[in-house]
Amino acid sequence: MGNRLSSHSKTMEVVRKFGFKFTKSLGQNFLIDDNIIDKIVAGANPGSEDNIIEVGPGIGTLTRELASRAKKVVAIEIDKNLIPILDETLSDLENVSVVNEDIMKADIKQIADKYFDGEPFKLVANLPYYITTPIIMRFLEEDVDVTDIVVMVQKEVAERMNANPGKKDYGALSVAVQYHCDTEIVAKVPRHLFVPQPNVDSIVIALRVRPEKKYKTDNEELFFKIVKAAFGQRRKTLLNSLTSMGILDKVEIGKILKESQVEEKRRGETLSLDEYAILANCMNKKLGEV
Repeated sequence: MGNRLSSHSKTMEVVRKFGFKFTKSLGQNFLIDDNIIDKIVAGANPGSEDNIIEVGPGIGTLTRELASRAKKVVAIEIDKNLIPILDETLSDLENVSVVNEDIMKADIKQIADKYFDGEPFKLVANLPYYITTPIIMRFLEEDVDVTDIVVMVQKEVAERMNANPGKKDYGALSVAVQYHCDTEIVAKVPRHLFVPQPNVDSIVIALRVRPEKKYKTDNEELFFKIVKAAFGQRRKTLLNSLTSMGILDKVEIGKILKESQVEEKRRGETLSLDEYAILANCMNKKLGEV
């Protein structure tokens, strides 16, 4: 195979050769720009000791570039029609394995154990937009040793992940991602750099998973319940949205807010992660006394 597949003509040549049909329901859009591919690789920064899981390799454009630098790449592709294409485009690479599975159903830990002997890995993906968030959260919440997540996502989703308190993009997703990771925008990707062209612009975002938790929460489940309630009805004050959780009455919630030094008229989108952590710990303590 020639070195790079990312030109429009090269991509279409491969697609035509195999009679491949783009499946809209799978959100298939192939990136056709060397510059962005290089930025994704730089964002992932694979070294000779690094293992990588790539989700949605397409025809192997990015896979080849990652494999030329990494120790091992496992490409997980749901579409069985792409498997013969990948077998050909990646045939000269000995450190790549292609797995024909649905990442939402695949056993990530088992894949990491099988191919990486349980060593840490980085996740790189050009994800279909409708499954972006659940996939990212799966990797963050499950017991898998992922150190970096470098993903191409819809512009709005990246902005939400990266948003600060008080901004309109700031929401439960911002808190969930920033609870686990430090975020960094790697590249902006206009829609015309894909075939077929999607109807939104994209951003490549890197999520650097923190080895140590930055926010000390005594009860992580409660922390996220509070976050969900606070953002669930954005127009409600914290006093009302936390009362609507149905765990404690308004008087108790008022006391917890006071103890956390959070004004009860504030709304969820104004709280920082530190404030959410303090609030959750106060509520957890109170629930322990009840």
